[in-house]
Amino acid sequence: MKKYILHRTLGDIETHIDFRGNLNDQQYEVVTEAEGPCLVLAGAGSGKTRTLIYRLAYLLERGVPPRNILLMTFTNKAANEMRSRTEQLLKYHPSGLWSGTFHHVGNRSIRMHAGELGFSPDFGILDADDSRDLIKACVKKVTGKSRDNAFPKPKVMQSIISLSVNTGVSTEDLIEDRYSHFRKFIKEIGDIERLYAQKKKESGTMDYDDLLSKWKWLLENVPSVRKKFADQFEYIMVDEYQDTNFLQADIVDMLGSSHGNVLVVGDDAQSIYSFRGARVENILSFPRRFPEARVFRLEVNYRSTPDILNLANESLSRNREQFRKDLRAVNPSIEIPALVEVDDLYAQAAFVAQRVTETSKEGAGMGQTAVLFRAHYQSAELEMELTRRGIPYVVRGGIRFFEQAHIKDVLTYLRIVSNPSDEAAWLRALSLYPGIGPGYASKIYAAFRSSGRDLMPFIRSHSLSGVVPPRALKGYEAFRKVMRLITSSDLPDAPADMIETVLENGYGTYLLANFDNARDRTDDIHEVVNFAHEYASLRDFLNDITLRESFKGEVNADPSGEGTLILSTIHQAKGLEWDTVMVIGLAEGQFPHSRALGSEAELEEERRLFYVASTRARKHLYLIHPASRYDHREGMVFCRRSRFLEELDPSVYETWEVSSSTAPRQSRFQEDTGDNRDIERYFGLGDFEDKVIELD
Repeated sequence: MKKYILHRTLGDIETHIDFRGNLNDQQYEVVTEAEGPCLVLAGAGSGKTRTLIYRLAYLLERGVPPRNILLMTFTNKAANEMRSRTEQLLKYHPSGLWSGTFHHVGNRSIRMHAGELGFSPDFGILDADDSRDLIKACVKKVTGKSRDNAFPKPKVMQSIISLSVNTGVSTEDLIEDRYSHFRKFIKEIGDIERLYAQKKKESGTMDYDDLLSKWKWLLENVPSVRKKFADQFEYIMVDEYQDTNFLQADIVDMLGSSHGNVLVVGDDAQSIYSFRGARVENILSFPRRFPEARVFRLEVNYRSTPDILNLANESLSRNREQFRKDLRAVNPSIEIPALVEVDDLYAQAAFVAQRVTETSKEGAGMGQTAVLFRAHYQSAELEMELTRRGIPYVVRGGIRFFEQAHIKDVLTYLRIVSNPSDEAAWLRALSLYPGIGPGYASKIYAAFRSSGRDLMPFIRSHSLSGVVPPRALKGYEAFRKVMRLITSSDLPDAPADMIETVLENGYGTYLLANFDNARDRTDDIHEVVNFAHEYASLRDFLNDITLRESFKGEVNADPSGEGTLILSTIHQAKGLEWDTVMVIGLAEGQFPHSRALGSEAELEEERRLFYVASTRARKHLYLIHPASRYDHREGMVFCRRSRFLEELDPSVYETWEVSSSTAPRQSRFQEDTGDNRDIERYFGLGDFEDKVIELD
C-alpha cells in the first residue's frame, strides 16, 4: 500500500500542515502574521501552547534555519512538550533549534563566553543543596559559633540572596521590606552575600541565579557577545511572559535588538507570582518598550462554560492595571456558578465532602474535582472531615496539613504532656534547640526515664548540669521553660492555649530564622489553635490529630487518580483544569489575604488569583463563603463575604444556602416553602434564584 502526503500551499510555502484547518482565526493570525515585536495576550484555556507550536512550525516550514530561532519557556516539561509536539507536526527533528528554559539557554550561552566572566567554559553549577552548604560555610565564617539564635539559617539566607538577584533589589532594601525581623543583622548578611560570591568565583562555580545575572551582564557589557546572539536569533519566542522577572525581560529585549522579531505570549490576568520576583509590569509595559509592537488577543476559550467565563470576566474587570480581554466559550452552558453560603468552617468542610460524595455517586470521577484555597491553613477542617468520611484525597504540590513539619513540631510538646514516655516526641522537641543534637537529646530523655518518668517534677527541678555541655544545657533550659508554661495550672487541659504558648515562647523565633515563608507557617499554626479550641480535652484533640491513619501517610488513594479528590493552593493549580472546582474560604481577610489589603497592586494580584481559581473549572464552579470562624485572638468572628464576591453582578451566580440541621428532609435541597420545588430547581426545572442545601 502506498502512502501519499497531501501538500498544501500557504502563501509561498508548500507544506503538509493544515494551518488554516487546525487553528481558529485568532490563532491563525498569530501564526502567519506575527512579524516584528508582538505581544500575544492568551486568555485562560485559549490554546496558547498550540499557537506557539504552530508558529514555530510555520517559521521552519517557511525556511528559517532552526539555529536562528530561540524558544524560551519556564519549565523543562513545557520545553520538552513543545519540542515533541513540533516534531510530530513537522514529521522531522529540527536540528539546531535553540529551546529550553531561561536557565538552560543562559547556561549554554555563558559557556560559549565564560572567559569574559573570568570563568572556565567547564565551570560547575551548584544545585540548591550545594548552594546552601556553601552559604552555611560563609555564615559560620562571618558569625562564628556564637551567633544569635534568631539569625537567618542558611536556607533563609539562600532565599534572601536569590530574591535580591531576581528582583534587582539590594539585600538591605529587601530586608527592610520583607524581612524586617532581620534588620539588626543587615551588616552580617551583606558580608555573607559578598563572601558567597567570592567563594563561588574561587571554586569556579555558579548557582542557578548566576545563569541569569551573568548572562545579562555579558549582553550588557560585552558588545560583541550581544551582537553575536542578537544577529543569530532572527526569531525569539517566549512562553508565560507574565511570569518573567526583571533579568529575564532585559535579556529578551537585548537578544531581540537586531531583528526585532520578539514574540512574547502570556496573560497579565494570570500573573500571580510576585513573591518569586515575577513582574506583571513586564507584560503591561511591552507596548511602551516597543511602540511599534502588534498586540494579538486569543480570547476563544476551549475549557470552561460560558457561565464560568462570565463570572471570571466580571471579576477581572475591576482591575485597573490590565489588558482588557473578553473570554468567549465554545462549550455549551451547563449550570450557573454557585455562591455557597455556609455557617462556619465545619459546615464548609461538610458541604464539600457531601457534594463530592454525591457527584461521585452520580458518575463524576472524583479525580476530576479539585478544592482550591488561598493558603494551606484553610484546608485543616476539610482534611479532618474527609478523613472522618473516608474520602481519599491528595494535596497537590505539598503534604497534608497536619503532616507539615512545623505543625508536627508544635504538637510534639503536647504529645509529651499527654504521654511523658513518648520518646520520639522528646527527641523531636529537644532537637529544635541550639546545641542539642540526637546524642544529647537521647541523654536528656534517658535522664528523664531514670528519674522515675514523672514529668512535672523533672521539668521543674531536675538539673542536667554535668550531664550535657553548657551549650546543650542552655537549649535544655529553654525547652524546660516552655514545658513549665504549658503544664502550669493556668492552662488546664487546654490544647489551644498550649499551642499558642509554644509559638510565643521561642517557636515563633525559630520559624523566622529557619523558613523564608515563616509568616505563612505562623498562619498555619494559628489555624491549629483555632481548630483546637473546639476540643474539651488534650487527649481528644491529639486522638483526632495523631491517631487517624490518613495523617500517618497511610492513604487509600486510587493510583489512577480518578477516585481521589484533589486539594491544592491556587498557586499550585495554575495551568491545570478540572470538571468541578470548589474554591473555599472566600471571606474578607482570608481571600483576599489581609496582608494585601493595604496595597492596590497586591490587591489586584489577589483578584488575578481569584480569576485563576475560577478559570480552572470546566463545567461546575462552587464559590464557598463561611459566615463565621473562630479566631484565637478575638474569639468567634463574623466573616464578611470576600470583596471578590461582593463585586460580582448577582446575575453571574446563584446563591445556595447550606442548612446544618439534621432533621430528615425529602430532598437534600430544601426550600423555605417546604414543598418539592427544591427538586425542580436542582434538576433545572424551575426558575428560582437560591438553593438551600441540607447537610447530612
